[in-house]
Amino acid sequence: MSLTIRDVLHLPRLQALRLRAGAAGEHRAVRWPYVAENESISEWVLGGELVFVTGINLPRSEANLRQLVREVHQRRCAGLVVLTGPRYIQHIPASVLAEADRLDVPLIEQPYELPMIVVTEAIGSALVQAQMLGTSRQQLIGQLLEGNPADVGVLTHRAASLALDLSLSRQIVVLQISGTAELFASMAPSAAEALLQATRHHVLQHASHCAQALPAPWPVLTLAEQWVLLLPVEAPAEGPQRNRTLVTQLLQTLREAPSPLRVFAGLSAPCPQPADLARGLGQAREALRAAQSFPERLGLCCFDELGVLELLVAIRDRALLDRFVHATLGALLQHDTTHQAMLTPTLEAWIQCNGNLAQTAQRLGIHRNTLSYRLQQIHALSRLDLEDAQHRLSAAMALMIQRLSPHPPTRATP
Repeated sequence: MSLTIRDVLHLPRLQALRLRAGAAGEHRAVRWPYVAENESISEWVLGGELVFVTGINLPRSEANLRQLVREVHQRRCAGLVVLTGPRYIQHIPASVLAEADRLDVPLIEQPYELPMIVVTEAIGSALVQAQMLGTSRQQLIGQLLEGNPADVGVLTHRAASLALDLSLSRQIVVLQISGTAELFASMAPSAAEALLQATRHHVLQHASHCAQALPAPWPVLTLAEQWVLLLPVEAPAEGPQRNRTLVTQLLQTLREAPSPLRVFAGLSAPCPQPADLARGLGQAREALRAAQSFPERLGLCCFDELGVLELLVAIRDRALLDRFVHATLGALLQHDTTHQAMLTPTLEAWIQCNGNLAQTAQRLGIHRNTLSYRLQQIHALSRLDLEDAQHRLSAAMALMIQRLSPHPPTRATP
């Protein structure tokens, strides 16, 4: 469970704090308070800090305060607190407030009469309590997702004590960043790592805000390189579509930050009971793989939209799928590994264009005669009769399996 800017403003003994600008960012999670003693904070923060400036050791001009607002935004800090009083920073200039509003950076005014020790102690204690509660909630949700819940009575009692509503149907969203290999290949390791960690913090921050904006919110779980959200489905007829729209908007927000990295999402079918959550996690991960394999889905795939793939992912014996792919596409895949990879993409484009030669050639950017020659090669190598509906269906299914597979299909023995 995270501590947000809004939570800080409602802590006991901190009623004197006033949010002066950037109210749209009050959902931001506070990782730790940091008192800035330098002219710039860029080199001293990692993201998530609530930055305090006093003006005691370093005079703060209007231009410097605007600079700090921009740096808080760029470094994805939680917000900026400016101490005001007659001796150092008398007031917060209007241009600084306008900049904070423009960037949605929460800007809080703290009077010097409120001692810093009181503020930092209150925030530190709240962070510890939030971490303890959040850890307990995450452990319980983790048990549900693993399909290994405790005794039902104990589970219900613990859920009630942790303010986790088990009565609502929920959909599971799994988020994951793609493009890390390309990132480290294109940048220096230190710069790439810094950008990766900043992006991870950005994803978690916005995912948490997305979850907290819903009724009966559950915390976001971090599992290895993935984030898991459990969205309530209040109305069976409308809830799934609302959740799909919500995740689409979340992905659009995450794409606004300039980065070579991209976030993909998979959404499960509704899980009416807590016992269904483990199945839902598997569904969301299968949908995530589809979203990553088919970028034209705009980064999101719902399990209910997988169609025939829902049947394929139910097959637990991977060897069966590998044999099917090898029998259908083996010759083409082997050809493309030893020559310029063109036949398998050509077949896939032809199927996606419903056999329309002109559209296929345009999509591939080749002459129609070149396309005809490639289709002849495909027929000669694979023995697929592209005029036969059964052969086209087999090829389409094999291509789906091949694209969803994290590794090339192995040659299976008959």
